[in-house]
Amino acid sequence: MFLITHWLLLALYAKGESSTTYIVHMDKSLMPQVFERHHDWYKSIIHSINLATVNESSNSKKTKKLVYTYNHAMHGFSAVLSLYELETLKNTHGFVTAYPDRSATIDTTHTFEFLSLDSPNGLWHASNFGEDVIVGVIDSGVWPESESFKDDGMTKRIPSKWKGTCESGQDFNTSMCNFKLIGARYFNKGVIAAKPNVTISMNSPRDTQGHGSHTSSTVGGNYVNDVSFFGYAKGVARGIAPRARLAMYKVLWDEGHQASDVLAGMDLAIADGVDVISISMGFNNVPLYEDPVAIASFAAMEKGVLVSSSAGNEGPKLGTLHNGIPWALTVAAGTVDRAFESLVLGNGQTIIGWALFPAENAILENYPLIYNKTISACNSVELLTQVAGQGIVICDALESVSVLNQTRFITLASVIGAVFISDDPVLIELGHLHSPSIVISPKDGPYVIKYAKNAKNNNPFASIKFQQTFVGIKPAPAAAFYTSRGPSPSYPGVLKPDIMAPGTNVLAAFIPKVPSATIGTNVFLWSNYNLLSGTSMACPHASGVAALLKATHQDWSVAAIRSALITTANPLDNTQNPIRDNGKPFQHASPLAIGAGQIDPNRATDPGLIYDATPQDYVNLLCALGYTQNQILTITRSRSYNCANPSFDLNYPSFIAFYGNKTRSVMQKFERTVTNVGNGAATYRAKVSNPKGFVVTVLPETLEFGFKHEKKSYTLVIKYKRLRKKEEDVSFGDIVWVEDGGAHTVRSPIVVAPNFV
Repeated sequence: MFLITHWLLLALYAKGESSTTYIVHMDKSLMPQVFERHHDWYKSIIHSINLATVNESSNSKKTKKLVYTYNHAMHGFSAVLSLYELETLKNTHGFVTAYPDRSATIDTTHTFEFLSLDSPNGLWHASNFGEDVIVGVIDSGVWPESESFKDDGMTKRIPSKWKGTCESGQDFNTSMCNFKLIGARYFNKGVIAAKPNVTISMNSPRDTQGHGSHTSSTVGGNYVNDVSFFGYAKGVARGIAPRARLAMYKVLWDEGHQASDVLAGMDLAIADGVDVISISMGFNNVPLYEDPVAIASFAAMEKGVLVSSSAGNEGPKLGTLHNGIPWALTVAAGTVDRAFESLVLGNGQTIIGWALFPAENAILENYPLIYNKTISACNSVELLTQVAGQGIVICDALESVSVLNQTRFITLASVIGAVFISDDPVLIELGHLHSPSIVISPKDGPYVIKYAKNAKNNNPFASIKFQQTFVGIKPAPAAAFYTSRGPSPSYPGVLKPDIMAPGTNVLAAFIPKVPSATIGTNVFLWSNYNLLSGTSMACPHASGVAALLKATHQDWSVAAIRSALITTANPLDNTQNPIRDNGKPFQHASPLAIGAGQIDPNRATDPGLIYDATPQDYVNLLCALGYTQNQILTITRSRSYNCANPSFDLNYPSFIAFYGNKTRSVMQKFERTVTNVGNGAATYRAKVSNPKGFVVTVLPETLEFGFKHEKKSYTLVIKYKRLRKKEEDVSFGDIVWVEDGGAHTVRSPIVVAPNFV
């Protein structure tokens, strides 16, 4: 009965059933010898399926074209198939697995100083500013005319390992590449397959969104003088690795973002010879064996190519992170020590605030300062219009009215100017004001209101100073409210994110075809440089630092570079207190928000000890997860790996443990091995900060190294008891290996969390 039903369904599928793009994994080792190339084998398979389909149903299309064939990021192809054709394909010799194509989620003039890269003895100089390291950016394309992509000062010899090309296309020719932008490719067959009637608006590597130009210039943009965002953040723009080479792989389109295109871009980036891949996007709620970024980054890791990825913008809720890939770098976003604009009261008091009103040369000087309880809610256009031309209106901080709505009402009423009292991170981190206004802190609000109510002669006045930039603001950094938090849904047993980097209001190259600011409700402005926020902006900062490390330590593995970034990250802000979480006001940020802390490039170049890992170590983890042989094969592409030693205990430079709702006491044990990358013999001693309510023990407590590259192992045990039935807190601490003499400190965060997250 089952067989009859099964074949009846297949017959129904064959009759007029719609088709879908599938990503198909094949076992290349089983390719028949008659084929010289993998592409020919896959093409033959599709041809055979076509014939079978034609024989089965006259309604089937007689031709099916491959979308892509893959050979570096994975082994297999993508193709448009009906369910009947998919079932036929599953019986093909060498078939491993298949799943539907899916959509991706898209997630500087001062940040280099904030990261202390301008130090004369730092990583910039040690790496010669990343000279000749090649960074492949997987994104929305590039605007080649941007000053950030000029090759002034670049050496005129492209590294011999480079195998890529510069593809011509609509409004883009090969002469637009140079010794800075050495490659540009584009991939949209997946979008076209998903939407057969689509018209691609810009069929070339040219950027139509600004996202790709922004991220790539953040990674490795050249030096550009006198850059600003309408007068804000003015200075010399440069990428984190300003002498690195850039290659753009356009996979994000106005018409869609398909996994098959992302895979194709990463596939060729690996083949082209890049050293680092920067990808500011991800795929939500997919297992590692169906995640294009995870699959491609495993192949990259095998070849020594580090993949730096964004954590996502779904915070502050826990468990929202994507790209929680054990063999990739996952980057969270933090704020920067920078503010814009000031409010100057008539008594001479200056209050630093925030706003980005984009009208250059705007002046709002010595206007009456109005505080009127009738209108201070700032939630009525009718009431605000009555005082619109009289002066600068103060808006109360109210729970019943969001500051975002207040800014909207002020704009609609065409008020001369306004003072908003708020610390709402949504506005401060992501919003731009469309009227001549300023946002001040609630701690300054009462003083301003008091001045407005009590000034002598009842004639208070104030000025708002625009196009001002203040740096050194404290405290900073803080975890951005929007940055996605761990644990990783794809595998929570490895602590993610790894590190935090600047992601809020980052200035970098943009495109002059998309508005970057608005005045009022209908005046749109364009700029060649834009202030954007997101983990998309944080990721290329880490990618750039990875490129600098690659230039400095060419023999380091991907795991070694990631380890150096994690163990040297700074958990403290510029007040030397623990980094705070803007998503949870007044709380310290846990490693589930910031990883080990703010990236510290100069310390990362000399970490003292590293936690290394081999591809087989990651496979041991996949085996322990209970993945089937085919699921593992989709990631590894090879049967040369084995499951002889499955283990959840990956040699990772951080620790995370979980407890269950019914568990009264638990003990979790971790084994770690560290490699001495210092100059010679060294002794390290363990210093532990226990997570609240838990006890951590380390054996041995002292590691003695006799020579460089020597390895030593230790055991870390977490013991804890649930003190309250309803306890749901995340607790965190750390272990720091301190070298005698203080030359190096090697820090790893420790997290204990309830398993409900």
